[in-house]
Amino acid sequence: MAKHVLVVDDEKLLLQALVDKLTRAGFVVSTASNGKEGLEAALTSQPDLIVLDIVMPLMDGLTMLTKLRNDHWGKSAKVIILTNLYDPRKITPSLLSTVSDSIVKSDCPLSKVVERIEKVVLK
Repeated sequence: MAKHVLVVDDEKLLLQALVDKLTRAGFVVSTASNGKEGLEAALTSQPDLIVLDIVMPLMDGLTMLTKLRNDHWGKSAKVIILTNLYDPRKITPSLLSTVSDSIVKSDCPLSKVVERIEKVVLK
């Protein structure tokens, strides 16, 4: 059975590129363009992995992650942070310790992002 990945990012071009690459890699992919939609989608569909941007409208990724971790299912949901504005000092160590991986978009080509997603989701 194909693994389900939820990608939460407000960058439309990146979102579409990730959907295309992940779909070709055999994943079922759903998307959300802000943290509010992402939280609702995550709690409703309970994906195998959430790929989460930090800087987004309506609700940022860190707020979404905090709210996700307060949910019974969300406590153990696998999350990869994928962002350009990654500053580990803005994330509390306890929250950072709850993510499976963190990737800086500009430092990692999409093919490597997909490889890292595969590694986490197939654990």
